[in-house]
Amino acid sequence: MNGRDMNGQDMNGQDMNGQGMDGQVAELWALTEAVEAAVREVGAGLAAARPVDPTPGRTVEEAMARFAELDGPAAAELRERLSTLRPQAGWVPEELDGSVPAEGEWWVCDATDGAVQYLLGQPHWAVTATLVRDGAAVLAVVHAPELFGAGRTYRAVLGGGAQVDGRPIAPLERELAATVAATSQPPLVAADPVALRRAGESLSAMAGAVLAVRNLGPTALQVAQVGSGHLALFWQYGQDAGNLLPGALVASEAGATVTDTAGSAWTAGSDGFLTAAPGLHADAVEVLRAVG
Repeated sequence: MNGRDMNGQDMNGQDMNGQGMDGQVAELWALTEAVEAAVREVGAGLAAARPVDPTPGRTVEEAMARFAELDGPAAAELRERLSTLRPQAGWVPEELDGSVPAEGEWWVCDATDGAVQYLLGQPHWAVTATLVRDGAAVLAVVHAPELFGAGRTYRAVLGGGAQVDGRPIAPLERELAATVAATSQPPLVAADPVALRRAGESLSAMAGAVLAVRNLGPTALQVAQVGSGHLALFWQYGQDAGNLLPGALVASEAGATVTDTAGSAWTAGSDGFLTAAPGLHADAVEVLRAVG
């Protein structure tokens, strides 16, 4: 008997189009190589253009005007190169609400993820590119051009694992009390009083349970670093799919557990996010259970 599972794969490992899963993964990895090349080139240009000293803008308007001068051309270049690689995929604008379409194939990208750090002359920023199908990431590249001096590049393919600088990665297990945890907030969190309150309550709860809590810059990069063991867990409240999707795919494919803050399945529409090494995840959920 020949049946199909919920993903449209038949019992012989064929998808709805007759292509085997191994073939799909190989095709995505080949595309990833080209995506990484594009992301690296855009990142190199941004790194070369960024002044060493902090941007002198005294107001939000002045700072954002300076940022637009640098980010605008880089974003346009990234869009042109990725659209050439995958012309059938749509393009999701870099909207601050972080939403992504639930159907179809789309590029979700950020030429300067971590704009605040970039403008302050700090190395914690990244260029991200994610291919999303029906609301789920299938390919992701997170490239931090100036991290650790030489830069660092995370990449992952759905069903194909995750890597940093071409090496397979995996999360590291630690006791909760010895854990360095990270967190952040969506760009528009100030307009979401529930997420804002939960962010404060969860910080108090987690700070009392782990060794330290930090915010190390771009959300996508911090989530990816859970996959490589550089961080043990990351959590966040509020919808922020555009920033979370690339790192979430890297962390999940590396072997980390990815859920919402209650421990249920995370989707692009979830209002909370948690990823941790598998042995830490249940403890982290328990800590966050105190948040209303």
